[in-house]
Amino acid sequence: MEDVEKPVKEKRPQQVYSLVVEVGRKAGDGLPEKATGAALLCYASGVDEAEAVRETVAILKEADLSPLEVQGLGTLEERRAAGDEIGEDEVVLMERALAENSVIVAQMTPFFD
Repeated sequence: MEDVEKPVKEKRPQQVYSLVVEVGRKAGDGLPEKATGAALLCYASGVDEAEAVRETVAILKEADLSPLEVQGLGTLEERRAAGDEIGEDEVVLMERALAENSVIVAQMTPFFD
């Protein structure tokens, strides 16, 4: 029997993805009393956007939030290519998410009826 070598799996680099996550209400979620939900701007690291979304949803659920929908805005480079203006404060948070391999909630906007 021939000795077949397994292909070497190339390790893909982590990138930071900007995500907007809509959350609904849940007991203990920390949202303002009369809010019906909120939109969260998050920066999450991952080898691809799907991994960044999975990690973000898992962490938000752990924090007693109720994620309903996630919209991917892309990486820093993709956002700049699309013409988005990205401030230095945003870049610092993205760099932190990458360095810590984490999810950072940069902004929360509550919804009211």
